[in-house]
Amino acid sequence: MAAIPGVEFVDNTNQRTPCVLLLDVSASMAGEPIRQLNEGLRAFAEELQKDPVASLRVQVMVITVGGPEDVRVVQPWTDAADFNAPYLSANGLTPLGQGMHRALEEIANQKAVYDANGISSTRPWVIMLSDGCPNDYGWESYADQARLEEENKRVIVFPIGTNGADFEALGRFSTKTPKKLKGLQFRELFVWLSRSMSTVSASVPGERISLPATDSWAEIEV
Repeated sequence: MAAIPGVEFVDNTNQRTPCVLLLDVSASMAGEPIRQLNEGLRAFAEELQKDPVASLRVQVMVITVGGPEDVRVVQPWTDAADFNAPYLSANGLTPLGQGMHRALEEIANQKAVYDANGISSTRPWVIMLSDGCPNDYGWESYADQARLEEENKRVIVFPIGTNGADFEALGRFSTKTPKKLKGLQFRELFVWLSRSMSTVSASVPGERISLPATDSWAEIEV
């Protein structure tokens, strides 16, 4: 049976902070990288659920690119309190453009659900994590779409690459310079993300805030 839009707001009318994890699970992530990524997702869930405010206000969606279906929503929108980290396996190509297009569609649809139910929200985040380069046809147009959405303050895109990623390509998806992950420090990245989400979710929509430093997981230069 399909879920009824807005049913999650009956018992929880808090403002929401939407966060999409757009994760590259292509074949090159096999082995230790995908293991560390899964570990990071578990840490993300645990850390968010320790925060009583963030657990009720942060909503998470997980979209993977790679595998047999290319682009897949492996975790539909869910409040952090109910978020269970999905187990990911590595396979396939890297259609990051299509993945970003899907993420932006899902964000627009969820914003409409918020509005229809009288739920306020902070600006959505998209964490785009890849170890390679987008290889789907026309990815550049989707990258331009993401950058435009960010310029118009409808979304915040964080491109993050591991060693071997095409940082020039990743940088086309955002107005910000992409970050480079130190080694395979996915856990440190997701702990930082959970703390950032806690800070954002406790703020008022439109408020300027300071995020935690990225030194624990990001290289200084890419």
